Amino acid sequence: MKTPKILITAGEPAGIGPEIVVKLAQEACSVQLIVIASKNLLEQTAARLKLPLKLTSYTGQTSQHQVGHLWLIDQLMPETAIPGQLNPANSDYVLATLNTAADMALSGVVDAILTGPVHKGVLNQTSKKGLTFSGHTEFFAQKAKVDKVVMMLATEGLRVALATTHLPLSQVAAAITPELLTQILRILTDDMQSKFGLARPRIMLLGLNPHAGEDGHLGREELDIIIPTLNKLKDQLNADLIGPVPADSGFKPSLVEQVDCILAMYHDQGLPALKYKGFGEAINLTLGLPFIRTSVDHGTGLDIAGKNQADIGSMRYALKTTIELIASRDKD
Repeated sequence: MKTPKILITAGEPAGIGPEIVVKLAQEACSVQLIVIASKNLLEQTAARLKLPLKLTSYTGQTSQHQVGHLWLIDQLMPETAIPGQLNPANSDYVLATLNTAADMALSGVVDAILTGPVHKGVLNQTSKKGLTFSGHTEFFAQKAKVDKVVMMLATEGLRVALATTHLPLSQVAAAITPELLTQILRILTDDMQSKFGLARPRIMLLGLNPHAGEDGHLGREELDIIIPTLNKLKDQLNADLIGPVPADSGFKPSLVEQVDCILAMYHDQGLPALKYKGFGEAINLTLGLPFIRTSVDHGTGLDIAGKNQADIGSMRYALKTTIELIASRDKD
């Protein structure tokens, strides 16, 4: 059997990304871990943490992970990173790591990408004029030339996908259209089958309004948009589509156990429950891409950078999930 290759981007150099990468290197796994980052940055981080780290230049070799070792694609960083202090001069460095990662995944050189946290604010101060960096999700979608991707967050025993992501609440209702829900559910069904190995995924949709609209008394989006779209797609998709279920009861353990994924209509409808269940051990996945991409579900941790306080629970779970997704994909 071939050894899967997972490419890790270390994220914002002044944040906790380099620390969680070095800590992850200390754990056993059955894949090859390749990191794209500054060699000096990783070596300095390992020295500060007093952890062993051997870095070997990656030129295409295949080798199963050895504890304390990483294969490295050395990315030049213009200025030395100071933990906790953002430096716009290093923004192009971060973008270069993401570009290389996307190119390698698209060409099939690696089996998946696992991303560390980046800082959107400092990336948008980059010297490259006209750049708007909305996030990893949008960046990889643009690189892969796909029109629509779906953000899913997951922790042990719960997966939540989002119909809308970073929208003001005042704009959410207008964004929930038959076209959007159809796109989202097609992507969810396809990726749950191809990447999660689920022949007929069970997907629960939450209602937009309180009590899922209460037969139109608390809003008509369920009656006019969500239910007709579901009824239409039930005959088109090889999936069990359930709902709309009132959001205040959709996360009952007895219901969660019966489905493979919950589709929330907006960011703060679905994510509080997920983060309460798995805070520190939740991850982010981008569905709809032609490659596997997972990420930690936390920020750059500038306040604790350089203090050996970063927990790798999310990174560890992201690696575990990535390995499982590769295995499920390769069964086909």
